[in-house]
Amino acid sequence: MIRPEPVQVIKQRRDAALQALVGGVPYIGFMGIRFDRRGDELTGILPYAEMLIGNPALPALHGGATAAFLEVTALISLSWSLLWQDLESGVLDPDDVAAGKLPRLPKTIGVTVDYLRSGLPRDAYARAEVSRSGRRYASVRVEAWQDNRARPIAQASGHFLMPQRAPDA
Repeated sequence: MIRPEPVQVIKQRRDAALQALVGGVPYIGFMGIRFDRRGDELTGILPYAEMLIGNPALPALHGGATAAFLEVTALISLSWSLLWQDLESGVLDPDDVAAGKLPRLPKTIGVTVDYLRSGLPRDAYARAEVSRSGRRYASVRVEAWQDNRARPIAQASGHFLMPQRAPDA
């Protein structure tokens, strides 16, 4: 009788796959963006850093940093949704993924950002929802907040060109 793997081993493999995905994009490291995983749901975290301030008189987060955070959260969430499916179905070997053998990432076609209020000098959080994910195109909505999720600082919708997938995937 084959014993199922301990849940901790499965969690570690999933976390290693996510770290490999995030670590494959140097800009994410430069910005200091991290991701918290709960099952297949990701929350992007943009820790406060002085370099993120655009207007020191207020002080307020720079709009470009906010937009980049939204785009990165959308891209990683979209990529994770695809990676998650392939890891869970056995199409991808989790050890290969953890070693950095990742499928190609989607390419950004365009992102539209709505700035709703000034970002304060503190950590920001974001979650994305994949609205549509087809063979060629995906649409993702993402929302960022700081202290209260009900009071978002910005939201965006992004459109992405999907990478070619193997015929059996």
